[in-house]
Amino acid sequence: MAWVLLLFAGLLEVVWLILLKQSGGFAKLGLSVLIYAVALASFALLGFSLRSLPAGTAYAVWTGIGAAGGAIAGIVLFAEPAHAARIGFIALIVAGIVGLKLTTH
Repeated sequence: MAWVLLLFAGLLEVVWLILLKQSGGFAKLGLSVLIYAVALASFALLGFSLRSLPAGTAYAVWTGIGAAGGAIAGIVLFAEPAHAARIGFIALIVAGIVGLKLTTH
């Protein structure tokens, strides 16, 4: 269950990043409030996952999901560059996340 919580925590990190972009860097009050709510939920789920996962592993996976998801969201939603090297490095982040999951008991 901790891994599921951690997955959702990472996905919420991507959500608040997208909202942050859409808010123009906290320029829109309604979106800014939503950003804080989503970020708080992300932190809470990370915290719950730490009850049974090692802190270093959980944090690395959480930030990895956020980094890879943020980069993918940038490509898909904001027309950011999608050259081969960028895709390759995103794949390396995902491989790291999978590797941590496979090696954590």
